[in-house]
Amino acid sequence: MSVASSMAAPRARFNALPFLIALFCLLWSYAFVAGKIGVTDCPPLILLAARFSLAGVLILGISLLRRDAWDLTWRDAAVFAVLGVANNALYLGLGYTGLKTVSAGLGGLIVSANPVFTAVLAALFLSEALTLRKVIGLLLGMVGVAFIVWHRISVGTDDPHGIVFTLASLASIVAGTILFKLLSPKGSLWIGNGIQNIAGGLAVMPFAFTLSSISDIVPSMRLAGAFAFLVLGGSILAYLLWFHLLKVCGATAASAYHFLMPPLGMLFAFLVLGEHVEFRDLLGIVPVALGIYLVTRPAAAAPNRTVT
Repeated sequence: MSVASSMAAPRARFNALPFLIALFCLLWSYAFVAGKIGVTDCPPLILLAARFSLAGVLILGISLLRRDAWDLTWRDAAVFAVLGVANNALYLGLGYTGLKTVSAGLGGLIVSANPVFTAVLAALFLSEALTLRKVIGLLLGMVGVAFIVWHRISVGTDDPHGIVFTLASLASIVAGTILFKLLSPKGSLWIGNGIQNIAGGLAVMPFAFTLSSISDIVPSMRLAGAFAFLVLGGSILAYLLWFHLLKVCGATAASAYHFLMPPLGMLFAFLVLGEHVEFRDLLGIVPVALGIYLVTRPAAAAPNRTVT
């Protein structure tokens, strides 16, 4: 074996997936903090309409400048538009409305239950196995989230109405995950993400300018910084990574990466926003983490038997 080939072998074996997973988790969890900053100085629906529209224009504009080949059928484009309503307009529209009266840490925790509910629906619609272990995991996840939600309401930290909006946001991202795997759009994820953002922006825009006013925006550097992150790091990069992970890992396994969102979300909220984290909140993460682990842990391979 030559020196060149021996050096090429390790490079060929390099697996970028762990790096992509880590980057996705960091971007996705910090987006709750950036969103909380954004809705403090800007009505949530106006913020989202601007975010989605700018992200979509940037993605499709870059594609046009690079002369990327349009490899989506009309069906694929329609699927990505539907996903824009579920994954963008509904998921973030409801979530950002909830963030007006819910802490960033709790918002991230509730959405982290995504893997548990995705696993159940994947069993119903995608023929992914639902075992007793997964059912136990589902119950543990629900208990953990309910424990923290109950504690936050009892001490007056988070508003019940905001929690309802956040739970509806969770239902939207679960539905969007299942739809992506069920409808399986082909073609460029980059262009598909652009279509998704444009569709999300168009869906939110009528509600944004009917239910809120531009005069309610408080211009600030923190709003500009949060908006820049949400467009570039959230709508463009994080969603591109999310779709890639869905394709290569499957609905249940990809959703399992949300297991890292509660501790990361609470850590970022503590460091950036100074949100108070109590020991009871950390206790609630334990059953959620255990439940997600049980739901997403691969089944043990059956031992090989040879006939002698």
